[in-house]
Amino acid sequence: MPKMSERERLADLVEKRRKIADEIETTQARLRERYGAIVVALPVEEIAERDFREAMGLLLKLGGPAAIGAMKAVPSKP
Repeated sequence: MPKMSERERLADLVEKRRKIADEIETTQARLRERYGAIVVALPVEEIAERDFREAMGLLLKLGGPAAIGAMKAVPSKP
């Protein structure tokens, strides 16, 4: 197999980058759909949209394990 020129190598790498970007986008969409289905099953109508957005934002900011630990420390609603 002949060695690729720098130009061919660059074209190949650009194509690989495009394919990886497409794969990332597809995987993100699937993950968001799956998580969206979880939200559909929750009684989110019991809280205000603003509170829901803030809670989700804080959850994402903290990260999963830290957010779960913080929420478990809060006493349960009577």
